[in-house]
Amino acid sequence: MITRKPLILSVVAVWLASCCVVFAAPFRPTHAGKAMVVSVNELASRAGVEIMKAGGNAIDAAVATGFALAVVHPQAGNIGGGGFMLIRLADGSAHFLDYREKAPAAATRDMYLDAQGQVIKDASLLGYKAIGVPGSVAGMVEAQRHWGRLKLARVMQPAIQLAKLGFPLSYEDAKEFHDKHLTEYDDSRKLFQRNGNFYKQGEVFRQPELARTLEKISSDPNSFYKGSIARELVNEMKKGGGLITEKDLAEYEVKEREVVRGTYRGYEILGAPPPSSGGVALIEILNILEGYDLAKLGNRSAASIHVTSEAFRRAMYDRADFMGDPDFSQVPTPQLIDKKYAAAWRETIDPDRASPSRQLKRPAFAALDRLALANINPLTQNPIHEPENTTHYSVVDEQGNAVAVTTTLNDSFGSHVTAGSLGFLLNDEMDDFSSKPGVPNTYGLIQGPANDIGPAKRPLSAMTPTIVTKDGKLFLVLGSPGGPRIITTVANILMGVIDYGLNIQQAVNAPRFHHQWLPDSIAMESVGFSPDTIKLLSSKGHKLDFSSYWSDGECIEVDPKTGELLGGSDARNNGKAVGY
Repeated sequence: MITRKPLILSVVAVWLASCCVVFAAPFRPTHAGKAMVVSVNELASRAGVEIMKAGGNAIDAAVATGFALAVVHPQAGNIGGGGFMLIRLADGSAHFLDYREKAPAAATRDMYLDAQGQVIKDASLLGYKAIGVPGSVAGMVEAQRHWGRLKLARVMQPAIQLAKLGFPLSYEDAKEFHDKHLTEYDDSRKLFQRNGNFYKQGEVFRQPELARTLEKISSDPNSFYKGSIARELVNEMKKGGGLITEKDLAEYEVKEREVVRGTYRGYEILGAPPPSSGGVALIEILNILEGYDLAKLGNRSAASIHVTSEAFRRAMYDRADFMGDPDFSQVPTPQLIDKKYAAAWRETIDPDRASPSRQLKRPAFAALDRLALANINPLTQNPIHEPENTTHYSVVDEQGNAVAVTTTLNDSFGSHVTAGSLGFLLNDEMDDFSSKPGVPNTYGLIQGPANDIGPAKRPLSAMTPTIVTKDGKLFLVLGSPGGPRIITTVANILMGVIDYGLNIQQAVNAPRFHHQWLPDSIAMESVGFSPDTIKLLSSKGHKLDFSSYWSDGECIEVDPKTGELLGGSDARNNGKAVGY
């Protein structure tokens, strides 16, 4: 039992340490001999470690960390959103839980179009009609019930305490609570902004309504979907004209799906299947790049960035054409991750010139030719918005069980709607559907008819929780937020370790780049690339865009010689690898 005084002292101590230490990007990973949790928030990481020290396994710790993130990282941690959990047990078996949000039964394909058939600005991003049926609670409870060791109430205890007693806000959190869209919704303005009396760094943020909700879930998790919490949530929906009904909540189900598997230079890749595009796109990228000696080309050289971006471009083109909810559309996963298909794509890459995205032609491959759509003709290209929208965490326990979890509200703070009586934010996941063919979503992504809005459908996702093994032994646990940049961030980190010989912290810190087919440009981190590299890429015909937001890798490496756990928490953010 956690007592009041020690918890407060522990929380304050963590905050003081973060304030008093001058930030410097770590080049060495965090070391642990037995177990580790890596997340964007130290308090959430410590919640997971606490549970493992109390006798729980990696699944218990992942659930504890997930609920804690709903308290201490409301920008993306959630019980009002959804996610994916990839599990590899110590016996080598792997499981994938899909608890992605679903469209309400009342959702329609054209629900975000005006009378002229044009997309209504922000209709799928803000407010009650942007909200999909949340799956996080169902998913975490299902995982803990099937593979955890402890009682749910014990696993959720750290999160309940953090909500009830509060925690000191970091500078970044206090600043982000100024979000202008939170001001537009009464309950959000009251909770996060104190009706205009904004929180300051170091002030304790308490969430009594959320604590009450978490306590109810811990004693009766079914109440979220078929009981008192469900009724309260539907009442909140009715206030703002939301579409979610009690029937939508009661019919929500977690799906266990077959893990997507591939290989890369002798390593086995375990990835996320549809409705995530992450595992398929990642393996397709790696299959293409397996034909190049990246180490010889050089880490972050113009030559290696060129061929890697060309692989990114082709995988994301296929993503747009083929990917969607497999319960509603035929997704040709085996064909897309076929090494022969990758080899055919590789033949189309010119080592000296960029491939114009609008002229890209898929190589003949009979299994795909029958399914390919007519050429997607993008009507517009909106500015890309890259919020801190999602969060990832990685867990390994003493027995060698590993869990990679990516969870999301979609946009930062989701729909910005707080269910006031329940104390938690709700997602704006409906934007991950295609509102209109050819019109980009908030990330600039073009998506095909397979991802049209439909009742009870799950929107396509880029979340890429990934586990890598070598000779049957656990090697890497990877993942990141970042919209479509999730896929390429995970690829960058994985290649950093396998191709370029970096340790996990160096690989997480390394400068990143991204291509998503359209818009036709390489997005590059604003620091870390030499002027000569930039000049050479431009000479090959690449358009380069520089930006400041670059995801948040929270990853674990297992030293193959010693078995020691090495944690890499992204130096771009305030996360923490915690182990023992």
